[in-house]
Amino acid sequence: MKRGIAIFSCLLLAVTVLFVSCGGKSAATEMELVIMNGTEPQSLDPSQVTGVPEHRINLALFEGLVGYNPQTSKAVPGVAESWTFSNDNTVITFRLRQGITWSDGTAITAQTFVDSWLHHLNPTTASEYAYLIGMVVKGADEYNSGAGRPEDVAIRAVDARTFEVTMLGPAAYALDMFAHYAFNPLPMHVIQRLGNAWTRPGNFVGNGPFVLQEHIPNSRIVVVPNEKYWNSANVHITKITFDATEDDNTMYQAYINGEADWSTGIPLSRIDEIKLRNDYQSSAQLGTYYFIINCADHAPLRDARVRRALSMAINRQELVDSILRGGQIPSTALVPPMTGYEPAAGNGFNVTEAKRLLAEAGYPDGQGLPTFEIVYNSGVEGHRIISEYLQQAWRNNLGIQTRLANMEWASYLDYRDTPSMQIARAGWLADYMDPQNFLELLISNTGNNDGKYSDAEYDRLILQAASMPDGADRMRIMRQAEDISITRDQAMIPIYHYVSQNMIDLTKWDGWYPNPMDTHPYVGLRRR
Repeated sequence: MKRGIAIFSCLLLAVTVLFVSCGGKSAATEMELVIMNGTEPQSLDPSQVTGVPEHRINLALFEGLVGYNPQTSKAVPGVAESWTFSNDNTVITFRLRQGITWSDGTAITAQTFVDSWLHHLNPTTASEYAYLIGMVVKGADEYNSGAGRPEDVAIRAVDARTFEVTMLGPAAYALDMFAHYAFNPLPMHVIQRLGNAWTRPGNFVGNGPFVLQEHIPNSRIVVVPNEKYWNSANVHITKITFDATEDDNTMYQAYINGEADWSTGIPLSRIDEIKLRNDYQSSAQLGTYYFIINCADHAPLRDARVRRALSMAINRQELVDSILRGGQIPSTALVPPMTGYEPAAGNGFNVTEAKRLLAEAGYPDGQGLPTFEIVYNSGVEGHRIISEYLQQAWRNNLGIQTRLANMEWASYLDYRDTPSMQIARAGWLADYMDPQNFLELLISNTGNNDGKYSDAEYDRLILQAASMPDGADRMRIMRQAEDISITRDQAMIPIYHYVSQNMIDLTKWDGWYPNPMDTHPYVGLRRR
């Protein structure tokens, strides 16, 4: 009798295994990831996005020549399986993988990258990040600014699998930079046919580990594995849902309730409780929280003395220690500390000097100054609290009156780029690990220079550093530029350097690591 039962059990097991093999993945193998991503993205088009929430989605849908090491944030092979440098380090030659394709089966070749980078650079594309290509690629800035021709951009397809890039100089950071979505390949064969509609479900074509399945605006984006992805064997997640909730408290509560696996929303009002949890992941991050100042369109803010006074009236140490309490590092410099680089001194808390500068500019005790508007994006509790802190500090220490305005994410990003903007909160998280990435924010007429700061000597120094070999001389040039823009001109008001803050249970998930750029690829990520 027992022998008969054992035989029946074995037969049943064999049938079950056969069913699972033939019928696809069983329920036990489903591995879904729900991310509280923070907001509705501006776009899914790599040439049109600028924000961190968009970056997380982009990592699922696209892959460049190189990707990110999940532990170090350094460049690793992506579409390119290898690369070589010329003897003078000014030419990089990439070798693409054999047989790599878009999700619709269309081949990706070296010419795909030529066409895609030229699309990013085309002035009519209006890509805010196109200047990144212009920082390193010979002829790219001229074309992007309308002064050059596409054929003069120094990129070429040597053959179907060989892509050659000639740089302005031996840019030490270029390889890591190429992981950024400004250098993504684009499905030009779809874009040319469908225009802006190419990013809609049903139309979408990508080359990342996942493809778009669903997009409900202001609700969620759902992606599923891309069967054409070259490294699909290491894609273990069967579905990712990016939730577009903006409110930190709602995001955190969804995580606590088991409705999400990873939350990027950390409510400030609960930070003391959160820091005690084992699933709170926090580490130093290459990023700076700051306030943009419109240096061009409002007369009082065009005066560097007024801008320096605003910075000197803020007690950053008190703000970080008593209010934020998340381990942030107070700073008057734009660039975070990096190996070999000493950030600028900036203008720290000094109310006496702030009052003197304001009086010298013609506004003693704030008299004669208009009421400034401080804009921040809604949903993040900390943005409101920090803006209120500045409002109070400027009123109490300088007699300056301000009003606060909050906007949803997309509107806030658009408003920052208008002449109406006076002061707005902002944050910059490193796209690649080099001081250049922060300092390029203030180059005249670039897409991310929302404060419209412009100084010819600053521009010259940054462009000089961009083409120099790595070393002390290059770092010295960049420090000189930061002193001009931040210490002398106060082109923006740095507040603190970030720490990354995420909720994810690493006893349940393998392949997710704290890293300097808080960038977390999905390839290799799996439930334990």
